[in-house]
Amino acid sequence: DNAPAHKSVLSMSKFNELKYKLLDHPPYSPDLTPSDFYLFRNLRQFLRGKHFLSNEEAIAAVEAYFADLPETHLRDGIKLLESHWAKCIEVNGDYIE
Repeated sequence: DNAPAHKSVLSMSKFNELKYKLLDHPPYSPDLTPSDFYLFRNLRQFLRGKHFLSNEEAIAAVEAYFADLPETHLRDGIKLLESHWAKCIEVNGDYIE
């Protein structure tokens, strides 16, 4: 991204000192964002159609959702990311279903 802090003289100086190569960052894409790809997509499905009378009710529902996830849920999601990102590369960043 082009956030000013990421392009500051100090940042660029440090990148050069460490011999880092700056790569163009693709525009925001839910295909590339781990939280959107697996974590929040499933949470959105869980919350779909639910209505809350207070912030506390919404927070309690989200906490219950995460508490009920199997221990392997996040690990499985991380494993899926590798193949998902490979597909993104294959299609040159085009949308993936």
